[in-house]
Amino acid sequence: MIYSHVMIDLETMGQTPDAAIVAIGAVAFDLTSCTISPDAYYQRITLASAMAAGGTVDAGTILWWMQQSVDARAEITRTAGQTDLAPALLLLREWFAEFADPEAEVWGCGSDFDNVILASAYRNTGIEQPWKWWRNRCYRTLKSMHRDIQFERMGTHHNAVADAESQALHLIRIMNPHLALAPANFAYPFTENREAAQ
Repeated sequence: MIYSHVMIDLETMGQTPDAAIVAIGAVAFDLTSCTISPDAYYQRITLASAMAAGGTVDAGTILWWMQQSVDARAEITRTAGQTDLAPALLLLREWFAEFADPEAEVWGCGSDFDNVILASAYRNTGIEQPWKWWRNRCYRTLKSMHRDIQFERMGTHHNAVADAESQALHLIRIMNPHLALAPANFAYPFTENREAAQ
């Protein structure tokens, strides 16, 4: 199935547009059918490769990570299964081609964060980004305008794919108010199944 929306979530070592990326999560979803694809994208990135591509690190973000949960910190520091930045970006392009409409709206949490940082990484590696810049959308803005719609967290907080799925589910509820009081599992809980398989 081809989806008309994509939610991106990054874990980074900085807050600026050239922040070093250490994990990329993405889910494709549809606001009309209220479905989330079971085929999410998730890659953990080697920090060295992200910095070699121009990614920056700041002390404040490192200190912030030190205050996060053991599971969240372990996920970004676990070396098994990590890949370098450029191959991860190429794999994300392939994932977009398979699951996202060429005109898909691409959502991130913050008008100046996920989409901007990911686009910068594509430019710095000389790889064409797989979405059109004018299809950027800000989930954080909609979230702030609909505080009455409950947010249900799936999986580990600050795990990129878990956050992407949680945000996509919340956005589906925001755009479909009749689902606001639906059970938390009205969309498939793919995050928990994926984590159990890892």
